[in-house]
Amino acid sequence: MRTRLLAPVLVVTAVLAAGACSSSGSPASSGSSGATGSDRLRVVASTNVYGDVVEQVGKDLVDVTSIVDDPSADPHSYEASARTQLALSKADLVVENGGGYDDFVDTMLSALDDRPPVVNAVDVSGKQAAAGEELNEHVWYDVPTVRKVAARIGDELAELVPEHADEVRANVTAFDQRLQGVEDATADLKAAHEGAPVAITEPVPLYLLANAGLVDRTPEEFSEAIEEETDVPPAVLRETLALFSSRQVDALVYNEQTTGAQTEAVLAAAKAAHVPVVPVTETLPKGTDYVSWMTANVEALSTALSTAPTR
Repeated sequence: MRTRLLAPVLVVTAVLAAGACSSSGSPASSGSSGATGSDRLRVVASTNVYGDVVEQVGKDLVDVTSIVDDPSADPHSYEASARTQLALSKADLVVENGGGYDDFVDTMLSALDDRPPVVNAVDVSGKQAAAGEELNEHVWYDVPTVRKVAARIGDELAELVPEHADEVRANVTAFDQRLQGVEDATADLKAAHEGAPVAITEPVPLYLLANAGLVDRTPEEFSEAIEEETDVPPAVLRETLALFSSRQVDALVYNEQTTGAQTEAVLAAAKAAHVPVVPVTETLPKGTDYVSWMTANVEALSTALSTAPTR
């Protein structure tokens, strides 16, 4: 499995020290809607997906820095910086994906004398790789995991500000109820289209597809090569393209944030065969929160499968 968010460049100690001494220093990017306040807990999330979950749970109690928050950028190419290190050094809580996706967070935290508490989503999920296989680390596409992560974040925040514990727990309950709506929509999708064959470009949405009862027909060698940023063997590419020309799949689920000549060839094949394409991303699009984003993904899958050409 490739480490998806790259390890940081070396941080110059003098730069970090100078920034840490400045009372006016601000995080590199913040997802919080209000101004930074000295009474707010500083939470750093590896991506804006987890940043939003923190905001849903912490509300006005938190000031959130989402390290990777550009929906047009490729998260795989991210390189941490001294500003990222500074944000982590000031954090009261850190939320990361884990599973090799954002190892730069642990690398930078290891340089701190005083390490803040960390919520690791893969660890919280309890998921383990099947024998002989690698774990699919994209656990934020699994709503049950996000429910567990939100609850763990709530526990951590309640411990940090016990006087607001009841408020935090109420926020967790409200968020959990919204997540139930996503799970209900996924169950409806499963009831209508269970067993429908689909193709992917990367394993990013696989948990959502599995929860909806959909079957990934993509050759494993194809999606693995795309994820590892290696060339797809010609025979494997031909096999993948044939999924569309011979109408073996009802939809293509396409990661918009990681593209190249081979994924574009697959996209072109799907369009040529009039196979619906469902674009997905690894970070939150602008103007959305986790629930609305995941709901839109479920709805897009439902629409695509309902309009797929007859096989």
